[in-house]
This record gives sequence, C-alpha cells and structure tokens, in this order.
Amino acid sequence: MDIQSRKSDFIFLGQKLIGLSSSLTQCPYNDVIKKATIENSWFTSDFIALSFKAIGESLTKKNINNWLSNYSIPDNPTPKKVGLILAGNIPLVGFHDILCVLISGNQVIAKLSVKDQLLYSIIKDLLVTQKPEYGNRLVFTDGYIKEVDAIIATGSNNSSRYFEYYFGNYPNIIRKNRNSLALISGNETADDLELLADDIFTYFGLGCRNVSFLWLPTNFPLDLLFKSFTRYSHLIHNNKYANNYDYQKAIMLMNQVPFFDNGLVMLRENNQLSSPIGVVHYQYYNSTNEINNYVSNNKHNIQCIVSKTKWDFPTYELGAAQKPELWDYADNVDTMEFLLTLK
Repeated sequence: MDIQSRKSDFIFLGQKLIGLSSSLTQCPYNDVIKKATIENSWFTSDFIALSFKAIGESLTKKNINNWLSNYSIPDNPTPKKVGLILAGNIPLVGFHDILCVLISGNQVIAKLSVKDQLLYSIIKDLLVTQKPEYGNRLVFTDGYIKEVDAIIATGSNNSSRYFEYYFGNYPNIIRKNRNSLALISGNETADDLELLADDIFTYFGLGCRNVSFLWLPTNFPLDLLFKSFTRYSHLIHNNKYANNYDYQKAIMLMNQVPFFDNGLVMLRENNQLSSPIGVVHYQYYNSTNEINNYVSNNKHNIQCIVSKTKWDFPTYELGAAQKPELWDYADNVDTMEFLLTLK
C-alpha cells in the first residue's frame, strides 16, 4: 500500500463512520454498539455516535492532505511494529494513534483498555473491508506487548511510572494525566456559553480535552453558566454520573466546602485544574497577568484551552475542545514525527 492508497483508505473510513453516526440502531454493527453500552455505561449510544461523527469529519481528503503535507512519508516502508497501550475513558480515544501508525506505513500491536474493547473491532472491520491487508496491520492483544520496535502508551500519572519502567528501553511516547480549561471574558453570548457546555459535558467530562476549570472575570454571574448547562440535564439520569455527583456533593457538605449547585453539576471556587466528575472548578481573575502566569505554570498539565478571546498562547474556539484536528497531538508531542524517525 503506497501513501496515496493509505490516504484513500482513511477517507473511506471517515465516510463510513459519518454514515454509521447518523443511524446506529440501523447499522450492521448495532449489536456490537449495544454490547459496548452495556459493558461500559459511560459509553452511551449518543456519545458513541458523536465519537464516530467527530472522527469521520476529521478524515476528509483536505484534512488528511493538509496534515501529511508537513512530512515526508515513504510509499512502502518496511513496517515497524508499534505497540499501543490505549486509554478507555471516552469512546475510541486512541483512534488517532492507530491512524498515525497505519498511515505512516507501520503495524499496530494494540492493547485495548478493558473499558473500550468492542468499538475498535468496528474500525478494523471497516478497514479490512476496504483492504484485507489491514487484518495483519491492525492487531489487538490481551496479553503483554513484546517484540515491538516502539511504544506509545497513554494512562494516568501513576501508570506512566510503570510504562517508563517496562518500556524505557524502547523508543516511546508516554502520556500522563492532563486537563483542559476555559477562559471567559464576560463578553460571551448565551450561544457561546452553550458551546462551553459542550466542552464541559461531552462524554460526561471524562476526557482530557473536557473543560474542568474556568477562569471567570470578577463578579461574573454563575447563573448564566447554569442556564447554559440545562440542555445536558439528562446526564444526571446516568447511574455512574449520578453516583459521582452524589458522592462529591456529600463530601463537600461534610467538609463544609462552599459550592453552587443546579442538580446536574456543582461549581466550586478552587484553582486546581483537575476537578472530579460532577464538579467544575472556577477562579475569578482581575487581570490577564493572572491567567498568563497560571497557564505558564501549568503548561505541562494542560491539554487544551478554549476561549472566545484571543491570547498570546494557542486556544480553541468554544465548543471545539472535543473536535481536535488531525495535527492536534496529545500533550503537544508530534506522534507522526516520532514514527517517521524510527530506525
């Protein structure tokens, strides 16, 4: 498969995923999707469809060509075996790593998260339908990853220490915990704040790109935020989310921690970037210097920043946190460049 063929295969995959996202109940993978929602109740059919759509919309001919124009990718390289240890916090969160390895002409040996064992079989089946060769290029394993040429592992700060111990002798990318934040100027419209709600609540807020912390101008009315959150009020009917919400509320009440609550999420004044599920942290600012210092001091813990206002550092538009482009690499580490330098 030369590079043009690989590009075409992923354009095909994108079109198929968009088609699936529009009618999960009528698609040939309905039984697999149903089972995925049962095995992991964080994976609702709506959020699975959203994941399919987001991936599909990223895999256009224009996007792929723009992305890969920055690299010199050989047509038929000798494939390297690249071990992937994938997270399972949101549906198909490890897809981009699979894409990078395959489109660069290499082979994936992937250990799937127990939280997301089924949806990747759909990706593989669609690719194999296009070209049977992907049956050998995309391999899933339940055992230890060994006899590979490189490792890309995603996990928590705790698991990263184990990854570094076991895979330190391999060329590697090892990712740790990160979180995302929003910078609010006070000039946002009601529609803007509804887009912010997408950044917070998509996938129940479980992704590293979900906003968990807000910088607000002094005296910003919190009721405007709560009003924008109401269209996600159905999330409280998910047992896992409700249990997290109830637990965090009980902890704060027992510890007499002040918070604001609308029955879906609690807003707590706290400058910690990471917040528990069911809680969003916020902090008021008086000057942009406070924000610049915060971003500078926390840059290794920040995945992305959303804002309507332009800043001296990169930001995404409100509502775009969970719609990364192909060239938006996790932890700002260029996965494609890493793969192309493997010897």
